[in-house]
Amino acid sequence: MSPRVFPGRFDGRAVVVTGAAQGIGCAVATRIAAEGGDVVLIDRAELVHDVAKELRENGAHAWSVTADLETFDGAQDAIDEARQQNGRIDVLVNNVGGTIWAKPYEHYTPEQIQAEVQRSLFPTLWTCRAVLPHLIARNSGTIVNVSSVATRGVNRVPYAAAKGGVNAITAALALEVAQYGIRVVATAPGGTDAPPRRVARGPSAQTEQEKTWYRQIVDQTVDSSLLKRYGSLDEQAAAITFLASEEASYITGTVLPVAGGDLG
Repeated sequence: MSPRVFPGRFDGRAVVVTGAAQGIGCAVATRIAAEGGDVVLIDRAELVHDVAKELRENGAHAWSVTADLETFDGAQDAIDEARQQNGRIDVLVNNVGGTIWAKPYEHYTPEQIQAEVQRSLFPTLWTCRAVLPHLIARNSGTIVNVSSVATRGVNRVPYAAAKGGVNAITAALALEVAQYGIRVVATAPGGTDAPPRRVARGPSAQTEQEKTWYRQIVDQTVDSSLLKRYGSLDEQAAAITFLASEEASYITGTVLPVAGGDLG
Protein backbone atom coordinates (compact mmCIF):
# COMPACT_ATOMS: atom_id res chain seq x y z
CA MET A 1 0.00 0.00 0.00
CA SER A 2 1.33 3.42 -0.94
CA PRO A 3 1.96 5.85 1.91
CA ARG A 4 -0.75 8.43 2.51
CA VAL A 5 0.73 11.82 1.70
CA PHE A 6 -0.67 15.11 3.01
CA PRO A 7 0.15 17.73 0.35
CA GLY A 8 1.18 21.06 1.78
CA ARG A 9 1.78 19.88 5.34
CA PHE A 10 5.41 21.04 5.18
CA ASP A 11 4.99 23.97 2.77
CA GLY A 12 7.60 26.62 3.52
CA ARG A 13 9.37 24.44 6.08
CA ALA A 14 13.13 23.82 5.97
CA VAL A 15 13.78 20.27 7.15
CA VAL A 16 17.07 18.45 7.74
CA VAL A 17 17.09 14.65 7.82
CA THR A 18 20.22 12.76 8.88
CA GLY A 19 20.94 9.19 7.83
CA ALA A 20 18.86 9.93 4.74
CA ALA A 21 20.64 7.83 2.11
CA GLN A 22 18.52 4.74 2.75
CA GLY A 23 16.07 3.09 5.12
CA ILE A 24 13.89 5.12 7.48
CA GLY A 25 15.76 8.37 6.84
CA CYS A 26 15.25 8.13 3.10
CA ALA A 27 11.55 7.36 3.59
CA VAL A 28 11.16 10.37 5.88
CA ALA A 29 12.97 12.76 3.52
CA THR A 30 10.95 11.50 0.56
CA ARG A 31 7.65 11.93 2.36
CA ILE A 32 8.44 15.41 3.68
CA ALA A 33 9.55 16.48 0.20
CA ALA A 34 6.26 15.15 -1.22
CA GLU A 35 4.42 17.21 1.40
CA GLY A 36 6.08 20.44 0.34
CA GLY A 37 9.12 20.63 2.59
CA ASP A 38 12.50 21.95 1.50
CA VAL A 39 14.74 19.07 2.56
CA VAL A 40 18.45 18.71 3.19
CA LEU A 41 19.57 15.09 3.31
CA ILE A 42 22.70 14.31 5.34
CA ASP A 43 24.58 11.01 5.32
CA ARG A 44 28.12 9.72 5.38
CA ALA A 45 27.42 7.68 2.21
CA GLU A 46 27.82 9.28 -1.20
CA LEU A 47 24.57 7.54 -2.09
CA VAL A 48 22.73 10.45 -0.45
CA HIS A 49 23.48 12.64 -3.47
CA ASP A 50 21.64 10.20 -5.76
CA VAL A 51 18.61 10.25 -3.44
CA ALA A 52 18.49 14.06 -3.43
CA LYS A 53 18.89 14.16 -7.21
CA GLU A 54 15.95 11.80 -7.64
CA LEU A 55 13.80 13.97 -5.37
CA ARG A 56 14.70 17.05 -7.42
CA GLU A 57 13.83 15.23 -10.63
CA ASN A 58 10.39 14.65 -9.12
CA GLY A 59 9.95 18.35 -8.49
CA ALA A 60 11.09 18.59 -4.88
CA HIS A 61 13.43 21.16 -3.34
CA ALA A 62 16.18 18.87 -2.06
CA TRP A 63 19.89 19.17 -1.31
CA SER A 64 22.42 16.70 0.03
CA VAL A 65 25.42 16.86 2.34
CA THR A 66 27.97 14.17 3.16
CA ALA A 67 29.34 14.26 6.70
CA ASP A 68 30.62 12.13 9.56
CA LEU A 69 28.17 12.96 12.33
CA GLU A 70 30.08 10.86 14.85
CA THR A 71 32.30 13.92 15.39
CA PHE A 72 31.18 17.36 16.54
CA ASP A 73 33.11 19.09 13.76
CA GLY A 74 31.35 16.91 11.20
CA ALA A 75 27.96 17.67 12.73
CA GLN A 76 28.61 21.41 12.95
CA ASP A 77 29.84 21.61 9.36
CA ALA A 78 26.80 19.64 8.14
CA ILE A 79 24.33 21.83 10.02
CA ASP A 80 26.08 24.99 8.79
CA GLU A 81 25.91 23.75 5.20
CA ALA A 82 22.26 22.79 5.60
CA ARG A 83 21.47 26.28 6.90
CA GLN A 84 23.11 27.82 3.86
CA GLN A 85 20.67 26.01 1.57
CA ASN A 86 17.51 27.60 3.02
CA GLY A 87 18.83 30.29 5.32
CA ARG A 88 17.31 28.53 8.32
CA ILE A 89 16.32 25.17 9.80
CA ASP A 90 12.78 24.60 11.05
CA VAL A 91 12.98 20.87 11.73
CA LEU A 92 15.86 18.48 12.41
CA VAL A 93 15.23 14.74 12.18
CA ASN A 94 18.07 12.79 13.83
CA ASN A 95 17.98 9.36 12.24
CA VAL A 96 21.63 8.24 12.24
CA GLY A 97 22.30 5.01 14.12
CA GLY A 98 21.83 1.27 13.97
CA THR A 99 23.10 -1.96 15.42
CA ILE A 100 26.52 -2.95 14.10
CA TRP A 101 26.90 -6.30 15.84
CA ALA A 102 24.41 -8.75 17.33
CA LYS A 103 25.65 -10.91 20.18
CA PRO A 104 25.47 -11.38 23.95
CA TYR A 105 27.24 -8.61 25.83
CA GLU A 106 30.08 -10.78 27.13
CA HIS A 107 31.21 -11.33 23.54
CA TYR A 108 31.64 -7.64 22.71
CA THR A 109 35.16 -6.23 22.73
CA PRO A 110 35.76 -2.81 24.32
CA GLU A 111 36.38 -1.40 20.85
CA GLN A 112 33.05 -2.74 19.59
CA ILE A 113 31.19 -1.30 22.59
CA GLN A 114 32.67 2.11 21.92
CA ALA A 115 31.88 1.87 18.20
CA GLU A 116 28.21 1.08 18.91
CA VAL A 117 27.84 4.06 21.23
CA GLN A 118 29.76 6.30 18.84
CA ARG A 119 27.41 5.29 16.00
CA SER A 120 24.03 5.45 17.74
CA LEU A 121 24.37 8.12 20.45
CA PHE A 122 26.88 10.76 19.42
CA PRO A 123 25.37 11.79 16.06
CA THR A 124 22.19 12.81 17.89
CA LEU A 125 24.13 14.43 20.72
CA TRP A 126 26.33 16.41 18.31
CA THR A 127 23.67 17.53 15.84
CA CYS A 128 21.36 18.70 18.64
CA ARG A 129 24.21 20.81 20.00
CA ALA A 130 25.10 22.13 16.55
CA VAL A 131 21.57 23.23 15.64
CA LEU A 132 20.46 24.53 19.03
CA PRO A 133 21.93 28.08 18.92
CA HIS A 134 20.17 28.64 15.59
CA LEU A 135 16.81 27.42 16.88
CA ILE A 136 17.12 29.40 20.11
CA ALA A 137 17.93 32.58 18.18
CA ARG A 138 14.76 32.05 16.12
CA ASN A 139 12.62 31.09 19.14
CA SER A 140 11.15 28.15 17.27
CA GLY A 141 11.96 24.75 15.89
CA THR A 142 11.41 21.04 16.23
CA ILE A 143 13.89 18.22 16.81
CA VAL A 144 12.72 14.66 16.17
CA ASN A 145 15.11 11.97 17.40
CA VAL A 146 14.88 8.36 16.24
CA SER A 147 15.46 5.98 19.14
CA SER A 148 14.54 2.28 19.36
CA VAL A 149 12.52 -0.16 21.43
CA ALA A 150 15.73 -2.20 21.52
CA THR A 151 16.41 -0.47 24.84
CA ARG A 152 14.75 -3.66 26.07
CA GLY A 153 16.10 -6.28 23.73
CA VAL A 154 18.51 -9.17 23.48
CA ASN A 155 22.05 -9.27 22.07
CA ARG A 156 22.41 -5.48 21.65
CA VAL A 157 23.39 -4.04 25.03
CA PRO A 158 25.74 -1.31 23.69
CA TYR A 159 23.16 -0.26 21.08
CA ALA A 160 20.44 -0.33 23.74
CA ALA A 161 22.58 1.89 25.97
CA ALA A 162 23.08 4.35 23.11
CA LYS A 163 19.36 4.53 22.34
CA GLY A 164 18.59 4.90 26.04
CA GLY A 165 20.83 7.95 25.84
CA VAL A 166 18.78 9.26 22.91
CA ASN A 167 15.64 8.93 25.06
CA ALA A 168 17.36 10.88 27.83
CA ILE A 169 18.47 13.61 25.42
CA THR A 170 14.88 13.93 24.25
CA ALA A 171 13.41 14.30 27.74
CA ALA A 172 16.09 16.57 29.21
CA LEU A 173 16.56 18.83 26.20
CA ALA A 174 12.80 19.32 25.80
CA LEU A 175 12.70 20.57 29.38
CA GLU A 176 15.50 23.07 28.73
CA VAL A 177 14.34 24.53 25.43
CA ALA A 178 10.55 24.70 25.76
CA GLN A 179 10.98 28.31 26.90
CA TYR A 180 12.29 29.10 23.41
CA GLY A 181 9.33 27.57 21.62
CA ILE A 182 11.35 24.50 20.62
CA ARG A 183 9.89 21.00 20.74
CA VAL A 184 12.05 17.88 21.18
CA VAL A 185 10.37 14.53 20.57
CA ALA A 186 11.33 11.02 19.48
CA THR A 187 10.02 7.82 18.00
CA ALA A 188 11.20 4.38 19.06
CA PRO A 189 10.95 2.08 16.04
CA GLY A 190 10.62 -1.64 16.43
CA GLY A 191 11.67 -4.19 13.84
CA THR A 192 11.29 -2.67 10.38
CA ASP A 193 11.25 -4.37 6.99
CA ALA A 194 13.48 -2.59 4.51
CA PRO A 195 15.27 -3.40 1.26
CA PRO A 196 18.83 -4.74 1.61
CA ARG A 197 21.14 -1.92 2.64
CA ARG A 198 23.29 -0.61 -0.19
CA VAL A 199 25.84 0.56 2.38
CA ALA A 200 26.15 -1.94 5.24
CA ARG A 201 26.34 -0.80 8.88
CA GLY A 202 28.82 -3.53 9.71
CA PRO A 203 29.83 -7.11 9.01
CA SER A 204 27.02 -9.57 8.33
CA ALA A 205 26.65 -12.73 10.40
CA GLN A 206 29.08 -15.33 9.10
CA THR A 207 29.30 -18.24 11.52
CA GLU A 208 26.39 -20.40 12.62
CA GLN A 209 26.72 -18.93 16.11
CA GLU A 210 26.47 -15.37 14.77
CA LYS A 211 23.43 -16.32 12.69
CA THR A 212 21.79 -17.83 15.78
CA TRP A 213 22.40 -14.65 17.79
CA TYR A 214 20.86 -12.56 15.03
CA ARG A 215 17.88 -14.92 14.78
CA GLN A 216 17.32 -14.43 18.51
CA ILE A 217 16.95 -10.70 17.89
CA VAL A 218 14.40 -11.28 15.12
CA ASP A 219 12.42 -13.79 17.20
CA GLN A 220 12.37 -11.55 20.27
CA THR A 221 11.34 -8.54 18.18
CA VAL A 222 8.33 -10.36 16.73
CA ASP A 223 7.40 -11.98 20.06
CA SER A 224 7.46 -8.60 21.83
CA SER A 225 5.16 -7.03 19.25
CA LEU A 226 1.46 -7.44 19.95
CA LEU A 227 0.89 -7.44 16.18
CA LYS A 228 3.49 -10.22 15.74
CA ARG A 229 5.18 -8.67 12.74
CA TYR A 230 7.77 -6.20 11.58
CA GLY A 231 6.67 -2.71 10.59
CA SER A 232 7.25 -1.02 7.25
CA LEU A 233 9.36 1.98 6.32
CA ASP A 234 6.16 3.88 5.56
CA GLU A 235 4.78 3.13 9.04
CA GLN A 236 7.94 4.49 10.64
CA ALA A 237 8.02 7.55 8.39
CA ALA A 238 4.36 8.32 9.14
CA ALA A 239 5.04 8.66 12.86
CA ILE A 240 8.20 10.71 12.39
CA THR A 241 6.62 13.12 9.92
CA PHE A 242 3.60 13.58 12.19
CA LEU A 243 5.82 14.52 15.13
CA ALA A 244 7.84 16.82 12.87
CA SER A 245 4.73 18.62 11.66
CA GLU A 246 2.69 21.40 13.22
CA GLU A 247 -0.04 18.86 13.88
CA ALA A 248 2.07 17.73 16.86
CA SER A 249 2.53 21.26 18.22
CA TYR A 250 1.44 20.26 21.75
CA ILE A 251 3.73 17.23 21.98
CA THR A 252 7.24 17.52 23.42
CA GLY A 253 9.60 15.58 25.67
CA THR A 254 8.06 12.21 24.84
CA VAL A 255 9.14 9.07 23.00
CA LEU A 256 6.52 7.40 20.80
CA PRO A 257 7.02 3.63 20.37
CA VAL A 258 6.27 2.54 16.80
CA ALA A 259 6.62 -1.17 17.28
CA GLY A 260 3.26 -2.90 17.07
CA GLY A 261 2.63 -2.60 20.79
CA ASP A 262 6.16 -3.28 22.05
CA LEU A 263 6.91 -0.39 24.43
CA GLY A 264 10.63 -1.14 24.75
